[in-house]
Amino acid sequence: MVTPSVLGPTAERLPDVRRIAVLRANALGDFVFALPALDALRAAYPSAEIVLLGAPWHAKLWRDRPGPVDRVLVVPPAPGIRTPDPGEPESSMDDFVAVASGEGFDLAVQIHGGGANSNPLMSRLGARVTVGLRAEDAPPLDRWLRYVYYQHEVIRYLEVVALVGAPATTITPTLTVTDADRAEAAQVLGPANRQRVALHPGASDTRRRWPAERFAEVARELHGDGYEVLVTGTPSEQDVVDRVVAAAGVPVRPQVGTLSLGGLLGCYADCALVVSNDTGPLHVAAAVGTSTVGIFWVGNLINTANPLRGRHRPICSWTVHCPVCGVDCTPGIYPHRPGDGECPHRDSFVADVPVVEVLEAARELLSAE
Repeated sequence: MVTPSVLGPTAERLPDVRRIAVLRANALGDFVFALPALDALRAAYPSAEIVLLGAPWHAKLWRDRPGPVDRVLVVPPAPGIRTPDPGEPESSMDDFVAVASGEGFDLAVQIHGGGANSNPLMSRLGARVTVGLRAEDAPPLDRWLRYVYYQHEVIRYLEVVALVGAPATTITPTLTVTDADRAEAAQVLGPANRQRVALHPGASDTRRRWPAERFAEVARELHGDGYEVLVTGTPSEQDVVDRVVAAAGVPVRPQVGTLSLGGLLGCYADCALVVSNDTGPLHVAAAVGTSTVGIFWVGNLINTANPLRGRHRPICSWTVHCPVCGVDCTPGIYPHRPGDGECPHRDSFVADVPVVEVLEAARELLSAE
């Protein structure tokens, strides 16, 4: 028997569930998309312990933070699971499985990807029921949903947890900002004499990066409108932040490596707007309730853009061919499609997004604020 939910049929809940393992061990933005599924599990199984199988940064993020995750078990680096952090000591997957299988998981949930590498891991945990995604090359779990590339990530994971009786309670990812987050941001940034906006010009995939000079123009215009402009980035993004600061020609405040992830949450929560490429900080900003203007390649727009328009404006590039070699870089998810999703170049696919469109969206949202 199934019961209706906002996303279609939902299976009945499992009885006597005391502990749930959820595998989601990848990057920051990827994790944000999983939050509504975790909220659904919490609502459906309020007395169960939800244990996230994640990376070291997940453990830091969820330390003393309210939310649907009770505890984090750090899963070792492995192909298709996660890459090691810099300086992270080696660890054994067999040792991890020995420990995790002793946890007595009643339910193991794979919302990590297509499952070629992750489904075998979930099957080794000894859970009563396994559930998750399955691509063509992946082994099945007890209950599974076909992995189809073009689907919004939030909805993808909500459909998975619906297979174990956890209907959606929200489609909006939410992260709680703690007093410690705000205190760290205040200590680093000092008091705000003007409303703040933040620009984030980096992205791990350079094809998703809007040119630094365009961000600099936005910084210059918003500074002229009377806002204090922050430029955030990770240490690996120092170069692009420096280029934005140099090209802006007005006082802006670079923030590279000055804030922990919690401090970044506190920083963004105090901003009137965040303008960013499609990358983790953009989705974090939305999750803490801040208005956003995001710059997206069309394929990523389908899968990751915030669906709400009251406080969020995704600006889209429709480029699908590599600007260098002309190869169709849309993912070749069906045999008859010409696109193979890859070429050796990493030039921007979003360089054609006009500054005027970003500024219009920014000013509209700021006027509403």
